[in-house]
Amino acid sequence: MTSDRNVHEGDPTAGRGERNVLGEALEPCGTDPVTGFYRDGTCRTGPDDLGSHTVCAVMTAEFLSHQRAVGNDLTTPRPAFAFPGLVPGDRWCVVAARWLQAYEDGVAAPVVLAATHERATDIVPLDILREHAVDVPADPSSLT
Repeated sequence: MTSDRNVHEGDPTAGRGERNVLGEALEPCGTDPVTGFYRDGTCRTGPDDLGSHTVCAVMTAEFLSHQRAVGNDLTTPRPAFAFPGLVPGDRWCVVAARWLQAYEDGVAAPVVLAATHERATDIVPLDILREHAVDVPADPSSLT
């Protein structure tokens, strides 16, 4: 299921110089709603991002339900934080440890590797991210 709220074009300078888990330039994750710790559409990270919002995940009903059950409600809008609430199909930069927890519980959301920051692998092994990849790089041999 896809959402018309997703625009895959973001600020072309956002994330410039940052690398994804494939070792390439970090691509935008989502701009409608605008995601990222820095709300620039990318899963870039820095010293202020203590949670490591580095995994670009495509929301599913199961993942959203799981997150709510573990105390991370991603569906309820929070206007004070300019957070619209997420629906299945939205792309969102999620906390790597939360994504790993969902994986361990059998409800991992699909991952956009090109938009997942390389620092995600500090927490989630690359082979696990690859298992849930929904994008295929120009050179698929990098997935082996």
